Amino acid sequence: MFTYLALGDSYTIGEQVPATDNFPNQTAMLLRREYVTQIADPHIIAVTGWTTDELAAAIKEAGLRETFDVVTLLIGVNNQYRGRDIENYKKEFAQLLNKAILFANGRTGRVFVLSIPDWGVTPFAEGRDRKAIADEINAFNIANRSIALAYKCHYIDITAGTRQHGTDEQYLTPDKLHYSGKEYHDWALKLAPAVAAALKS
Repeated sequence: MFTYLALGDSYTIGEQVPATDNFPNQTAMLLRREYVTQIADPHIIAVTGWTTDELAAAIKEAGLRETFDVVTLLIGVNNQYRGRDIENYKKEFAQLLNKAILFANGRTGRVFVLSIPDWGVTPFAEGRDRKAIADEINAFNIANRSIALAYKCHYIDITAGTRQHGTDEQYLTPDKLHYSGKEYHDWALKLAPAVAAALKS
């Protein structure tokens, strides 16, 4: 039975959706159904609103001793939202990725970084500078992608889909900011085959 650790924020825990609809659980379900992969329910460390330093503090507090067969990391939107410095993000993201690799028992090929969604497309961002938000999200994603690839981890780009679906209520929760299970299903469709391949290697 493979094990899975998911680290992140609202996009990982699935704000306003049932736990079964968040992307870690949908990924596990797809692995079982489509790839006949025996994988346990994900262990999730994620809370809505967390920044990189808050996730790091929570990981430390959790005191996990075990390692996992798969680790995903999606973090940074709240750094951008709060106007945090990108250089600080690079430093703290690299530290988190190092922890993720340790949780994967040093197997960088079992670690998957997901890009940050663009919340600026959603109705919640009405009246805000959407182009500025997109530019900042792009900069944060350039940073996390370059770090992920430098550490030889996988990188899953889900930002384009969030821009495509950001005004479609089927893909949003009632707060018009977070995503519904329909959007998370698209992420799982990208992640599951990559995870299945990594587990076979």
